[in-house]
Amino acid sequence: MGSSHATTRKPRLAVLKTGSTYPSIKAEFGDFDHWFVRNLGNKLDISVINVAAGESPGHPEQWDGIIVTGSPAMVSDRAEWSERTAVWLARAVDLRIPLLGVCYGHQLLAHALGGEVGYHPQGRESGTYSVELLDTARTDSLLGHLPTRFNAQLTHRQSVLRLPENAVLLAKSEFEPHQAFRVGDRAWGVQFHPEFTADIMKAYLAVQAPDLEQENQDAGALMSAVADAPDATGLLLRFAELVLRG
Repeated sequence: MGSSHATTRKPRLAVLKTGSTYPSIKAEFGDFDHWFVRNLGNKLDISVINVAAGESPGHPEQWDGIIVTGSPAMVSDRAEWSERTAVWLARAVDLRIPLLGVCYGHQLLAHALGGEVGYHPQGRESGTYSVELLDTARTDSLLGHLPTRFNAQLTHRQSVLRLPENAVLLAKSEFEPHQAFRVGDRAWGVQFHPEFTADIMKAYLAVQAPDLEQENQDAGALMSAVADAPDATGLLLRFAELVLRG
């Protein structure tokens, strides 16, 4: 007989914070970690660990799930905290702990597993774009329920230039050949931002407008094209469910 009186604990999820958003956006909308926590439901025991500030996530085995946030940092700069986190992520993948890397997290996961990360040859991608799901994703436990094309919020200058050898490519877009990948059956990277709302995306474009104009991009047109991306956002709750199911 099992001990039915034992208290069932909530599964533990680590949100590895790899940086902070622009100060003006943080003042209005909060920081990266808040956006994730808000979309993950209330069935997990969530801890935010600021790895960029030197905080340690302990041993990967302590966690039932792991999310790695975006960052203004660049993976190719190979900052000490970033390289240390990459080694930690590779161990977490070996232990088959459910893991989701977003933007910087997606790139860091690829780097950790032997892929190549660097500046996208065509420059910056910022705004709402259509992402195409590949046939490889049809049976995927995280992305498999998505429509063939879905909106996603994006803002990045670096990309995964070459996937790790054992990675399965799951999604792409016109600009970005590596929008999502999986390694093994429990580790995913997505270049897009499921945690962004349309308002946050607009705020990014407003801050980036001078740079975008210098890069010959039409900030006003990009702003007008911002749309909701509910399918992409739904991935966070779906990931939480995967962590719950163990």
